Amino acid sequence: MSDAVAPSIDRAIPPELARRIRLVILDVDGVLTDGGIYLGATDDGERVELKRYDIQDGLGIKLVQEAGIAVAIVTGRESHSVRLRAAELGIAEVHQDRTAAKLRIVEEILARLGIGWHETAFVGDDLPDLPILRRVGLPAAVGNATPDALACCTWQARAHGGRGAVREFCEALLTARGEWADAVERYVADREAGR
Repeated sequence: MSDAVAPSIDRAIPPELARRIRLVILDVDGVLTDGGIYLGATDDGERVELKRYDIQDGLGIKLVQEAGIAVAIVTGRESHSVRLRAAELGIAEVHQDRTAAKLRIVEEILARLGIGWHETAFVGDDLPDLPILRRVGLPAAVGNATPDALACCTWQARAHGGRGAVREFCEALLTARGEWADAVERYVADREAGR
């Protein structure tokens, strides 16, 4: 996979589009993680799966949530680590489907939340993400996304999945909305106040 940005992809998100976004949906493997998994088992034979998450991605997600934008996770792989990470980040909409039938899941989320496709952003990286990337108002990809995924996207991170790509997206989205600087200052003020 190439690190090059597809020629038609702009790094800046149009402000009018950014202000319309009410929901950000994230894939996991290859987006929130680098796509690698560690598989093992306990002495009792219980399956164990571990994934590596980028801490800066998590902070970006929290800042997006604090800006009033909902965040959901939709992945085609089931893993306890995803539930743990989502709980840490306060993400209630967590959907894991081994069949990778993401379109049906996203349709249900949008109907339940009363949000339209045009008000939704999705960050993906590979073939299972295409049905969503082709419909959302803001289709985004990580830096090392496949050519098929990139062909659907209007925004691409420089960073690779699991290496800060989600943070880069969150910053670009809030910057386009004119909210990044204020979000940073609120975060710093809260830390200084011990909150």
